[in-house]
Amino acid sequence: MAETALTTEQILEAAEDVLRRFGPAKATVVDVARALGVSHGTVYRHFPSKAALRDAVTRNWLDRAHAALPAVATGPQPPDRRLRIWLETLFEAKRHKALDDPELFETFSVLANESSALVDEHLMVLEAQLAAIIAEGQDDGLFAAGEDPRTLARAVFQATSRFHDPGYAAAWAAPGAEAELGSLVDLLLRGLARA
Repeated sequence: MAETALTTEQILEAAEDVLRRFGPAKATVVDVARALGVSHGTVYRHFPSKAALRDAVTRNWLDRAHAALPAVATGPQPPDRRLRIWLETLFEAKRHKALDDPELFETFSVLANESSALVDEHLMVLEAQLAAIIAEGQDDGLFAAGEDPRTLARAVFQATSRFHDPGYAAAWAAPGAEAELGSLVDLLLRGLARA
């Protein structure tokens, strides 16, 4: 590959493949460069360090995994329906990643733990989407007013962690997981509803 024509996206794709093959403990920038047929200096021109490359791969993976959520958060459905769809979409995205490629999912779980600031930032974006749905529900009179939407969003996100926290991935393939999420969302919506 010509070093001058190398794009950031190509490096990220190669880095993901290298991480899948070698795992996060053994994958190096040299391995990524070798997979691309370039010098490691070329990779460093795009990413100043191994940590920066790993963070970019993690961010890219998180963004791809949750790409459908912003459209759900601003969709045309009423806020109570949209909240349900958003939580179901998040669960399906996580489950799909975990079950379709468990080795890569485990790799990204390790990378996410290394990039706690990046993950915290990403979680804030997700909670902000939930907060926007809840605030709209309060404005529409579907949800009780008075509570801070961001506080409620955090509570909803934490209450549903079993369906999106990678630590619970082993349970996502269990029969009835969707029904359990549905029951939990029913409970949460009753709690949010205007009295």
